[in-house]
Amino acid sequence: MANDKEPGKPEFGYSSGAALMAHGSLALHDHVATRMDAAFGDTQPMIEVRFKDLSISADVIVKDVTESTAELPMLPNELAKDFRKLRAKKHLVQKQILKNVNGVFKPGTITLVLGQPGSGKSTLMTMLSGRFAAKKNIAIEGEIAYNGATSSELCDRLPQFVSYVAQQDKHIAALTVKETLEFAHACCGLELSEHDAKKHMTGNPAENAAAMEVANAMFKHHPGVVTQQFGLQMCQNTVVGDAMLRGVSGGERKRVSTAEMQFGNQQVLMMDEISTGLDSAAAFDIVNTQRSLAKKFHKTVVISLLQPSPEIFNLFDNVLLLNAGRVMYNGPREDALSYFESLGFKCIPHRDVADFLMDLGTNKQPLYENELAVIPRTPSEFAEAFANSDVFYRLQAELNSPVSPKLLEIKEKFMDSFPNFCQGFLASTGTLMKRQIKMTIRNTAYLKGRGLMVIVMGLLNGSVYYQFDVTDAQIVLGIIFASVMFLSMSQSAQIPTFMASRDVFYKQRGANFYRTASYVWANSVSQIPLAVLESFVYGSMVY
Repeated sequence: MANDKEPGKPEFGYSSGAALMAHGSLALHDHVATRMDAAFGDTQPMIEVRFKDLSISADVIVKDVTESTAELPMLPNELAKDFRKLRAKKHLVQKQILKNVNGVFKPGTITLVLGQPGSGKSTLMTMLSGRFAAKKNIAIEGEIAYNGATSSELCDRLPQFVSYVAQQDKHIAALTVKETLEFAHACCGLELSEHDAKKHMTGNPAENAAAMEVANAMFKHHPGVVTQQFGLQMCQNTVVGDAMLRGVSGGERKRVSTAEMQFGNQQVLMMDEISTGLDSAAAFDIVNTQRSLAKKFHKTVVISLLQPSPEIFNLFDNVLLLNAGRVMYNGPREDALSYFESLGFKCIPHRDVADFLMDLGTNKQPLYENELAVIPRTPSEFAEAFANSDVFYRLQAELNSPVSPKLLEIKEKFMDSFPNFCQGFLASTGTLMKRQIKMTIRNTAYLKGRGLMVIVMGLLNGSVYYQFDVTDAQIVLGIIFASVMFLSMSQSAQIPTFMASRDVFYKQRGANFYRTASYVWANSVSQIPLAVLESFVYGSMVY
């Protein structure tokens, strides 16, 4: 049934993603949130992220190589340079990636992480999202909690609560934009069952029915809604592509990367450099949509950007400014200018606030200095000044305060019982098999090459051993050995395809799209029909 018309509010259709998005993302979020709040009250899940004294350092091996003066690129000079490198002494140097980083990301807020390249933004976000790859040479200190639960307590379930959009765009090149998003929805989409909904609904029958209707419509058409939200409707039937296969543009591929992680029930959204390759209007629309998600659905949104425009900068509630792994500022966006003015820095006319903040602690800092006698100049001095500020004292008070009873209740009811994966093993394996078969069918160059090779080898071996003496054991063993070796080694042609998909597997497995066992089974079983067909054709010709 169609939703009831409310005075002063637009009417929505539930028949497709385009119908749901007819009035834009903000209107849709308001429409859905109004019905969900009426039915569920304040029982909807939300997550607060706290991190205290977070420090990460790595032991790096450094060689003491004495660089000589500029030399011509001649063979003796190059050999001498390589010899000097071999003789160079090695020693361990500790590189500080993050140093005593503190913060609280609250539900319903959107936070901007600013910093120069190499400042530690990506490391912080991968650490908070549970995607950081710990190694023997890396030391991690500090505490991270989600509604009071540590990352070790949540363990493998953390990706179900925290999504992460990486800087790199890693996708299956042969799939279209629509298929990429539908696969993410199939793996991560969690339908609201009527049985589970009734346990938490507190509204009257009409409100509960309206909430179930809009929830089912959003689940059914979520890929279409996300496609519309990210402006991908014009390229949804175009393959994503890569360096070898022509597909969508770089900006569209970046939007696909962000859109892919919109599926699921994650209450914390971490996004790293999502505006790369996008124009200001597209970047504004995406950030504004994420802000609406934070405000209407109480999500915790954290986005790192390199050079946000003033319009985008003003969409954020808080700013976390990093430089060389140290916190220069972490507080309300509107207080950032006044804070640095109190330190002796003033933003010059016609300079964006975000650019002004990023220039501090660099060689561009003198542009903003006034006549104060003592001002911070290095990242460590800025971090020390922030540690003595009122903003930091308020932050420490929030960090040391107990977690609210409401968030603890959400942890017990929602987080503790949430499964590691949205799909069961068989369903997940089936979804992966469909994708793998589709990828194999579209790899026409491989199929044609394999078909030609099977026919050629079948004719060759068939002619060589034509009407041989079947009682000659040596010849029989020879043809059996040659046939088995050819058919078994022919599958090695798939190795480049598997290697190209490895980065996509790491990304999607890290987001708990599927189990590793499901991926292995799907890739193995999907190759059986092709192997059987090859064996039948080759065996018939040789026989």
